Amino acid sequence: MSKEERPQPQRQTTMNPAHNEANTSIPVTPGITDAAYIDQNPFSKDFSESLPAFDASAGTSGPQWNSNGPPDGGSGDDLLRSMSDSTRAQYPDLADVDPRSTHPGLNLSGHIISATFCVPYKIAYAPGAEWELHSRRGTSALFDSFSYLASTESPWNHTLVGWTGEINLAPPKNSAMSNGVANSSLHAHPINKASAPIPLDTKHSPKDQQEPTELRIPPEERRRLEVQLERDHGGRVCPVWLPDSVDDDEVFTLKNQQQWRRYAEHELFTLFHYKTNEPADGRALRKAWADYYRLNTAFADAIMSVFKPGDIVLVHDYHLLLLPNMLRQRVSTIYVGFFLHVPFPSSEYYRCLTRRKEVLEGMLGANMIGFQAYAYSRHFSSCCTRILGFDSSSAGVDAFGTHIAVDVFPIGINAGSALLSAFESPEVEKKVKALKELYAGKLIIVGRDRLDSVRGVAQKLQAFEIFLERHPAMRDKVVLIQVTSPTSIEDQSDGIDKTANKISDLVSRINGEYGSLSFTPVQHYPQYLPKEEYFALLRIADLGLITSVRDGMNTTALEYVVCQRDNHGPLIISEFSGTAGSLGDALHINPWDLSGTADAINIALTMTDEEKRVAHAQLYNQVTRNTVQAWTSNYLKRLLTNLSSFDQSSATPLLDRAKLLQQYRNSSRRLFMFDYDGTLTPIVKDPQAAIPSDRVIRTLKALASDPNNAVWIISGRDQAFLDEWMGHIPELGLSAEHGSFMRHPNTANWENLTETFDMSWQSKVLEVFEYYTSKTPGAFVERKKIALTWHYRRAEQENAKVMVRECQKNLEQTVAKTYDVEVMTGKANLEVRPRFVNKGEIAKKLVKAYGSATHHMPDFVLCLGDDFTDEDMFRSLNASKLNRDHVFAVTVGASNKQTLAQWHLLEPADVISAVALLNGQSDSGNVGAIAVVDGGVPESRL
Repeated sequence: MSKEERPQPQRQTTMNPAHNEANTSIPVTPGITDAAYIDQNPFSKDFSESLPAFDASAGTSGPQWNSNGPPDGGSGDDLLRSMSDSTRAQYPDLADVDPRSTHPGLNLSGHIISATFCVPYKIAYAPGAEWELHSRRGTSALFDSFSYLASTESPWNHTLVGWTGEINLAPPKNSAMSNGVANSSLHAHPINKASAPIPLDTKHSPKDQQEPTELRIPPEERRRLEVQLERDHGGRVCPVWLPDSVDDDEVFTLKNQQQWRRYAEHELFTLFHYKTNEPADGRALRKAWADYYRLNTAFADAIMSVFKPGDIVLVHDYHLLLLPNMLRQRVSTIYVGFFLHVPFPSSEYYRCLTRRKEVLEGMLGANMIGFQAYAYSRHFSSCCTRILGFDSSSAGVDAFGTHIAVDVFPIGINAGSALLSAFESPEVEKKVKALKELYAGKLIIVGRDRLDSVRGVAQKLQAFEIFLERHPAMRDKVVLIQVTSPTSIEDQSDGIDKTANKISDLVSRINGEYGSLSFTPVQHYPQYLPKEEYFALLRIADLGLITSVRDGMNTTALEYVVCQRDNHGPLIISEFSGTAGSLGDALHINPWDLSGTADAINIALTMTDEEKRVAHAQLYNQVTRNTVQAWTSNYLKRLLTNLSSFDQSSATPLLDRAKLLQQYRNSSRRLFMFDYDGTLTPIVKDPQAAIPSDRVIRTLKALASDPNNAVWIISGRDQAFLDEWMGHIPELGLSAEHGSFMRHPNTANWENLTETFDMSWQSKVLEVFEYYTSKTPGAFVERKKIALTWHYRRAEQENAKVMVRECQKNLEQTVAKTYDVEVMTGKANLEVRPRFVNKGEIAKKLVKAYGSATHHMPDFVLCLGDDFTDEDMFRSLNASKLNRDHVFAVTVGASNKQTLAQWHLLEPADVISAVALLNGQSDSGNVGAIAVVDGGVPESRL
């Protein structure tokens, strides 16, 4: 039938299908029955045969879940050896075959735990029956990576940990929804395939399908799901449950399930794509942050339930940014890799995030952090330096006593599976034929994007409009087929999707201006596409057009290249897409430059066959060689190399505030020991200017007023300074000059612990200090009763560092050999003091005195300090007989030092915030810990 004879579909007013998921799988091609659109489970099909010609040795041929369990009941070690033997011939690199042999010092178990936000299935609950599992749309490349790790072609055992997602109640078996009929073209609201969709009725919102307000799931039903996931889908899947409440019978109640997405998708996703939200009073934001914290905590607990020493944990994407640090808080030597699949913004934009420190600290719990593009890795390292104060370079960040590698790993797709799906399916061939008939004689531009503003669909349409305006000869020859699938990311206002309406308006305008009764230049389908129809559309396209304004990985571009194996259609891709860097032979455009994009469309459509063939050959080689299997292997090999290269045993995790709060509440005999400079107050150039803030005084006073708390300030400061600024709090104990003097709580007298010691060494030290002061403008000497300190913070630092080395060497070779004193380097100072006087002795004395007074040892000890003199306290506590779970030794500061402390805080403000948490005073940084301990945050503390 010719184009003139073919009847044109009549225009019909329809509701935007993006608002009704029952209508989002409608076929775009004509003449195909709805039976062909039953969604197939991509994890159950075996694509192990008939690969098209390309280097398939780069990875497994298709997604397939496999538990990697020993086939004959043998041990995991036997299985790993058998897998290594069977695949050795395929891999030239021993690291691909037997990672444990390549890195024997790591004591690897051969087991990988992958953490992703949601399991690969949408789950429906049918009480008393099998759970309904349907393949989850989106993130197909990531799911293919999990399939590869679980397959027999991988040398690893694999467990996937993910949230169940929003669980719905399964419809009755005899309903249209349960039979899949509602998703067919016969039962959905009809869509005119030759015209733009009609804009939404702005006065009426679409009615949502009624769902139960809550679901109650008993333990036997949860176990049924876990067994079903392993039995029916091969791979080991550990679901994370996020109940709103749990009753005495362990029945989980699920209510507001979407709350777990709120912070990640409303705050993080938005800002990471260079957008900001409207300001509000902050209560909803703090509630969302508390839920985000609880989400990550639940993942950490789930992973620990299956973790064993030697396992590797791979954490994926922005929903789980806090998880790496939470894992390290539980096991300080754990092996953790993290990969961010979305962009990471520049420091100037990232600083707008309210919880900017906590997010960076969470990510820095990993041993290696991967990004999709170099710009994203550079932005991350810059943020760690500018916001946290850590040293960084292109290779990584030095933080928490170790080196965290930062690298770039552009993700790929499962090229073998894509080729099979596109070229070996009879259903795809039928749709290709139907589409070619429908658009005979037309040049076809294809776009497939999610329905949110960062995908640049509006910019694409505007550029296409300019193209049609500039090239009248093309108006009846070119058609843009734009598919926009629903998204949960974008917020809606008053029930109306502004992005969808804007797109609809643009489509209507273009079609009204340049269309006719027989032809419509823009075919817009706001819906999901079945897999067969999607690949058919990519195959028949003459041009792929991707105009995202911010994007991490864009698998549509990669799948388009594969599907153009025979057609060689060019690809236009936004330079702001993370995939653009690995597709150098595509046409790169700035999506904000509408005129430039229009010119690129014209160039692409007028390229010669030879130009298209040459460009596509390079793109095809890139995509088929750098597959998701190769990406997974390369990431793991780089992670193992970094683990072997850097000492991970010295890493000090961030203080676990939830654990701190829980132990504080469970205790009744508490001992606190605080350093002063750099711990309670920031380091300043003039030591006399380091006075405590009003918040510090109020926080310490509230802490010391509890009769169960013994609170001490153990400082290098002299008695006069501590008396002036802390002496008015009678409940405080004070120790001056590193333990030389003590003033007990509720007393005014100082005890001199060094009064019998020979102090004649001071005159000789003073002579040396005065000599170097004369050579170092800005330096000065501080005379204490016991110690002498030479400060050079005000001096020119390059000269001062030379002088301090000479001064230290002089004193160590003279005074230190004659008298029982030690020469100690501090933060921009050099101090000489009696050797037996140190903070460690005071800490030991206080622990012992506490036990003698109460006949019980402390059941909670919090000790904080920032420099080397405080290491004596940590050493003393580590050598004590106190329960390890009752002691919190915390080093303070952003310097990448190795420490004897078990925990880390970045700055004095964090110290006060943590202590305020114990006092019951909440700030926004503590709501997460409160939510974990209390199961939620009261409105009064938001």
